[in-house]
Amino acid sequence: MVGKAMDTANSTPLERDARLVNAREHRVRPGEIAVGVVIGRTSEFFDYFVYAIASVLVFPSLIFPYVDALTGTLYSFAIFSLAFIARPFGALLVIGLDRRYGRGVKLTIALFLLGGSTMAMAFLPGYAQVGSAAAVILALLRIGQGFALGGTWDGLPSLLSLNAPPARRGWFAMIPQLGAPLGLMVATAVFAFLLTTLDPADFLDWGWRYPFFVAFAINVVALFARLRLISTPAFERLFESRELQPSPVGEMFREEGRTVVLGAFAPLASFALFHLVTVFPLSWVVLTSGEKPVRFLIIETVCAAIGVVAIMLSGLIADRIGRRTLLGISAGLIGVYSGFAPQLLSKGRGGEWTYMVLGFILLGLAFGQSSGVINGSFSPRHRYTGAGTTATISWLVGAGFAPLAALLLASHFGLLSVGVYLASGAVCTLAALGMNRELGHKAS
Repeated sequence: MVGKAMDTANSTPLERDARLVNAREHRVRPGEIAVGVVIGRTSEFFDYFVYAIASVLVFPSLIFPYVDALTGTLYSFAIFSLAFIARPFGALLVIGLDRRYGRGVKLTIALFLLGGSTMAMAFLPGYAQVGSAAAVILALLRIGQGFALGGTWDGLPSLLSLNAPPARRGWFAMIPQLGAPLGLMVATAVFAFLLTTLDPADFLDWGWRYPFFVAFAINVVALFARLRLISTPAFERLFESRELQPSPVGEMFREEGRTVVLGAFAPLASFALFHLVTVFPLSWVVLTSGEKPVRFLIIETVCAAIGVVAIMLSGLIADRIGRRTLLGISAGLIGVYSGFAPQLLSKGRGGEWTYMVLGFILLGLAFGQSSGVINGSFSPRHRYTGAGTTATISWLVGAGFAPLAALLLASHFGLLSVGVYLASGAVCTLAALGMNRELGHKAS
């Protein structure tokens, strides 16, 4: 069966050409997989955060100058959410490309669409040039980003987790998650540099466009780094031996839909917190403090580095107590955090630092194990498609509307309501873990 799947998925001329270009006979090492995973995820999250930061600092005044700053930011966050809605549709389409032409061809198409959509934003006209059409263009490009993100699943995180030593699976599971804080560090540092070196008029006129060009360049580097891995004969054999081949989505849902649903809700605490310490606080501070945004971008850069350390600690802790246990404990701590932390954003610089440092520590512990916990819960036949589908649904449900919801709640009901929103994510995680006590045990 596996051989047949390999013939179907990877025997086309396009895929054979990709393998010939990248063919290198060498022994596969987990470290090589880890490098490919980190490079790929960092490039994706850099794109992600460049757009998110621009949604706060640029788009409200460039695209929505006819409304107040708060409304313009809410409109920007509404467009921000479109990528998460488009992502499942992109995933469905590229699964067909994957099965017919191979993951190398699929990944090339997806990353060029992602990079192209991102770079095109660098040429985005403003409301002053084209009126309301500027918002339409931005929305279409954002949909293109989301559609492409649905196709960037290459199976390497699953392969890394399954290829890890049994006693160190928690450590290897956290490696893909490092891409998020690393991408945030680079994105915030680039914007902080531009804001520091340019006057506000130049930044809003042309300076903000440079990070989108950088994003395209990083995508190209990441594409070749990932293709070098997945197109080599050694990795093809490893994918084959682990049965990491695409399966029909409908069949996967019929046979393992419960695992998908529970796996999608298990990381909601970390996914809700993800945006509440990265995107939302920047918008809130910019709108309410009256201070220059570069100060808070520096806070985010420092705290992202703390997040890297916390994610690494999650791997060490998970290998001692189990990933499911760590997810449960971290969800409980996030619930406690939700009761007092959001109010700190109104307590000045000390409150902001406390909110961000504590938030990134908890995010690292929870997010570090949020995806790997379900990879081993699927049967071998559906592991590749199931893990990618679950991640897509998790991001849509847990993170897609978080910045919009948090800012809308905070502006109408105060910061306490943001804590209630975050607490709901913690409840969902604990409920999913409680409903399926086997979740994560197969992968532990």
